[in-house]
Amino acid sequence: MPAKASQRPPICIVGPGRLGAALAINLHRSGWKVEKLVVRSGRRKSGKTGRLARAVGASVAGHGESELLSGLVWITVPDDRIASVAEALAARQDWRGVTVFHSSGALSSDALQPLRAKGARVASVHPGMTFVAKSVPSLRGVPFGVEGDPAALRLARRIITDVGGTAVTIRKENKVLYHAFDAFASPLLIALMAGLESVGKAAGIPEKKLRTMAGPLLRQTLENYLQHGAAAAFSGPFVRGDVEVVHRHLKALRKSPAARSAYSALAHVAVKKLPVKNRARLSKLLRDAD
Repeated sequence: MPAKASQRPPICIVGPGRLGAALAINLHRSGWKVEKLVVRSGRRKSGKTGRLARAVGASVAGHGESELLSGLVWITVPDDRIASVAEALAARQDWRGVTVFHSSGALSSDALQPLRAKGARVASVHPGMTFVAKSVPSLRGVPFGVEGDPAALRLARRIITDVGGTAVTIRKENKVLYHAFDAFASPLLIALMAGLESVGKAAGIPEKKLRTMAGPLLRQTLENYLQHGAAAAFSGPFVRGDVEVVHRHLKALRKSPAARSAYSALAHVAVKKLPVKNRARLSKLLRDAD
């Protein structure tokens, strides 16, 4: 059940880039008031920021222009700026009674310690979703990794429920591994697709046909994994224990060194973690090829 209006403090988003913009839109659609977008000096008149502000009914302010009077301040700047933004904000106002989130997957709520020391309730609230320039994803069904002060987490869980997501508690000492997990699911998966494309081009497949040819295999593989898990979705020469085919792959991939390195690294994981035949021979082949 959505939170009542009285339980919905107005929200200020600091650093409304791709992630911050998606949060603002999803929050607005869920009935939460995004009252202010805070941007770097010089970016206040950005067309994207202005359009976002109009779409969610927010005002736009530059860093240092005014107090952030919202009940919730959500910092969505890149990881390497969170600590400095928190330090700068801590000096600007009384933070007692205010909740502050950041959305880093790798950093714990301790990155907001300057604000916590001034009385703010803080948490790290990270949506496990990819945010790119050409789309604004819904957060329905999205898991959020959360960690922080109890009062801040209560508010985070209300918001996550309202936008249709699910809250998953992550211990602060595990935040980096949690973020590495997400890296395997999205950016490194795309890096693998870049390797796939380089091998496809080396094989003479026209560039415009690469995604068309890979699409059915990728979709079914991902569907198999999501439905049945890694072991049941695994197929190909490793399952069959076809050492000669793997050897020929490695030899041919010398034309694409980066893709060969990726193939070799993933093959090592396959031999250790997945059902394969001729495990010992495959392990030796991969060791010798490194």
